[in-house]
Amino acid sequence: MMNEILKNTLVKVPQITGLFWITKIFATTFGETAGDALSMSLNLGYLLSTTIFAFIFIAFLYLQISSKTYKPALYWATIIASTTVGTTLADFVDRSLGIGYVGGSTILLALVLGSLLIWYKSEGSISPHSVDRPRIEIFYWLTITFSQTLGTALGDWSADTAGLGYTGGIYLYGGLILLILALYLWTNLSRTLLFWVAFVLTRPLGAVVGDFLDKPIDHGGLALSRFTASFILLVLITICVGLSNRTQKKIS
Repeated sequence: MMNEILKNTLVKVPQITGLFWITKIFATTFGETAGDALSMSLNLGYLLSTTIFAFIFIAFLYLQISSKTYKPALYWATIIASTTVGTTLADFVDRSLGIGYVGGSTILLALVLGSLLIWYKSEGSISPHSVDRPRIEIFYWLTITFSQTLGTALGDWSADTAGLGYTGGIYLYGGLILLILALYLWTNLSRTLLFWVAFVLTRPLGAVVGDFLDKPIDHGGLALSRFTASFILLVLITICVGLSNRTQKKIS
């Protein structure tokens, strides 16, 4: 019993609940709007914006790994930082370097799979419930960062190259996430596999939702200010993190 309590204390990631996925979708959508706000609305460009967000992400990652316990606000701040740097990095690779959405998505998918494979070979498990040591945390956050960047490229590919538009992309990725939920509820497929597939899919969903919110009406969007959309999403994330923190305290 004491070992189980100690194990739960050492694990520094949240319980995988419905609230987790709602917060993740809000966070990835915020990453799209906030990333575009810096690179496009403020005209800082993809490279400079990526550099700024990378420093922020590294700072939060250091604090997250240095922390001895799970702290909801710190964890989600790190997630947000990873998704904003993923947004501008994907745009830089796909657009500024001219690799394109398909090429960028292929490279990033290989990085996600490679990270998971090396993690599994090193630790014997890629379960999100096993993140209880700094070495495993590094694998965890590396995989997350690659997946956040991949998700941005996938979202742009589906909306632009594949011609689905933003609403079509929402239906596509929302439908795939519902399929993963159905597989979770009614099959015995690996929970770890389903987690990582769902984790990747929430990012392109957030990307197309973010673009839907702030793109011009004649491009299929709602033409909201990127700063307004980001502020609203940040408020929603804060509410979700507050609820998560309250739930965590009840469990403790």
